[in-house]
Amino acid sequence: MSTDDRVVFVREFLRDPFTVAAVTPSGEPLADVVTAPVPRTGTPVVVELGPGTGAFTNAIQRRLAGRGHHLAIEINGRLAGLLAARYPRVDVAVADARSLREVLAQRGHRSADVIVSGLPWAAFAPTQQDDLLSAVTDTLAPDGVFTTFAYTHTRWAPPARRFRRSLASGFEEVVPGRTVWGNLPPAFVYFCRRPHTAVQRRTV
Repeated sequence: MSTDDRVVFVREFLRDPFTVAAVTPSGEPLADVVTAPVPRTGTPVVVELGPGTGAFTNAIQRRLAGRGHHLAIEINGRLAGLLAARYPRVDVAVADARSLREVLAQRGHRSADVIVSGLPWAAFAPTQQDDLLSAVTDTLAPDGVFTTFAYTHTRWAPPARRFRRSLASGFEEVVPGRTVWGNLPPAFVYFCRRPHTAVQRRTV
């Protein structure tokens, strides 16, 4: 992570703390873990939510090596412009992640094989969390993988615990990984598989 990226991230946080919601981008050790499910073969559709300055984008691009379709959805127009200039092979959409289905459909896709999230879930209101997770479960392929991260020091806070329950209602399998101590602050990754349908979510 470069000093320039830190400066950009802090500047955008000060401009709009409710959509950026983090003061510093994630580090490379966390990026390597959260993008591990991106396959190194085939032509997968990989969606990245809330890429920011590209901490996870770079890791996804390395794993894809020119294959597949990498769609990054960023609500902040300035960050999206920076990302598009830095990674010309990435399809950057300036949009709310809750409109994921529509953004995918505009590109001729019904689902994604992998969805990687850099969104600050604990900073969202419960209804916003639910809408975002519904967008993910409704568009992830049945055999796909959704990954997102949480900070270790907030793991037992009420918003984080609620988010964990929401993941359990949205997916058949939710596996938390080990703490990535090399990230600042330390974080861990949720690996979520086999998304539930809307009907299943109402009965979980």
